Amino acid sequence: MPAPPEGAPVWADATFPDLEAAKTFYAELFGWNYDPRAAEHRDYTQASTAGGKRVAALSPQPPGARDVPAAWNLYLATPDAAATAERITSAGGTLTREPAPVGDYGTMATAQDPTGCRFSVWQPGTHRGFEAVNEPGAFCWAEVNSRDTARTDAFFTSVFPYEVRTMADDHVDFDVWQLAGAPVLGRLRMTGDFPEHVPSHVNVYFVVEDCDAAVETARRLGGSLLFGPMDSPFGRFAAVGDPQGAAFTVIDVTTTEGTMPRLD
Repeated sequence: MPAPPEGAPVWADATFPDLEAAKTFYAELFGWNYDPRAAEHRDYTQASTAGGKRVAALSPQPPGARDVPAAWNLYLATPDAAATAERITSAGGTLTREPAPVGDYGTMATAQDPTGCRFSVWQPGTHRGFEAVNEPGAFCWAEVNSRDTARTDAFFTSVFPYEVRTMADDHVDFDVWQLAGAPVLGRLRMTGDFPEHVPSHVNVYFVVEDCDAAVETARRLGGSLLFGPMDSPFGRFAAVGDPQGAAFTVIDVTTTEGTMPRLD
């Protein structure tokens, strides 16, 4: 299996004050099953689809981090975590976790860009990352939502070899970051639609079979609707929050409307 290109999303996880409640919520929303051996890994619980493919992980908040809000975190691929960490700090970012091996699974580091957007990098070992994407219950897309796009753009394009294309739309400031001509991430300028207390962050998208039904399920389970549902050329999507406050987006990629926007 070829190594993922540098800068491509390879994994997503989230930490929670109440891990068992999170497992119940996402199992019903996405149909996830969980690794029964999680206790061997400090309750870092990998989730899989009904077909047994790993798609994400849920974990308890570490001791001393109870005041840190629940949130989804995206991992970007790197062939050399130490070298990427050096570029992160040189570009004005901050390392919140220095590069360190995670057994033989791989090497990780966690960082913030100059605007405070949190993300991780992953140098794969035996754990190659997502075993399924672009199918129900799996990751399909992510966007860096930024309150200072000039600093965000300068940082990420210094750390990773992204080619930047701009969406031709007068109503939104949106860039597409590509690798070898293929889109891998988006960058959205945050406007007044976002509450003032929400900082720059990564928005992770998961595929669902029916966006409206997924929203209903999330709300029935104690989650909240943050935006949408909305039709687009990419699918019908909605931003939701789980009961512990972790935000993410659900999208039905089979229900589309409109033409694909031009990228300049």
